[in-house]
Amino acid sequence: MRFILSILILLWVFITSAQTSIDTNKFVKLVIVDSDTLPQIQIDEVFIIAPFPFKNKRQRRRYTRLVRDIKKVYPYAQLANKVLKDLEKSLDTITNKRLQKQHIKQADKALKKRYGNELKRLTIRQGRILIKLIDRETGSTSYELIKDLKGGFSAFMWQSLARLFGENLKADYDADGEDKMIEHILLRIHNHQL
Repeated sequence: MRFILSILILLWVFITSAQTSIDTNKFVKLVIVDSDTLPQIQIDEVFIIAPFPFKNKRQRRRYTRLVRDIKKVYPYAQLANKVLKDLEKSLDTITNKRLQKQHIKQADKALKKRYGNELKRLTIRQGRILIKLIDRETGSTSYELIKDLKGGFSAFMWQSLARLFGENLKADYDADGEDKMIEHILLRIHNHQL
């Protein structure tokens, strides 16, 4: 008898607390449908991403390293996209070519001062990933961005330096081919699964 009485009291407390939260509209929005009051709750969209199909243990280890490297360099690619958009907006307001070049030099100097040491500490593999992610985020290869902002000669020099280390600033991001694993990791990051 005590057991039943305690269950009834707990049930009564639960029901009254639920009614007060619904009645006060603090937590749940109410909708009236055909004289019934129903709670309406907005649920975020959930994406289900299939696990990456690994062929062997080596590929699984590569994926794990890639996750670590992407987590490190992806914020820089997003920052590059933001800085580029801000720079383009400010350059649109400046009509004088000489003043535009000065503005680009100032922005370049500020970025080198702020992020130069951090970017120098990236590994070659992380640099390669960053080049691809910049292309993914901005829609332009690193070579094209340098050429547009600093000129053809500067782009040629940076491309030559990159080629000495076996890299290519003209590398395109291929989400369905070569960079399929990177795209899978980015989808997981965007869906807060990593």
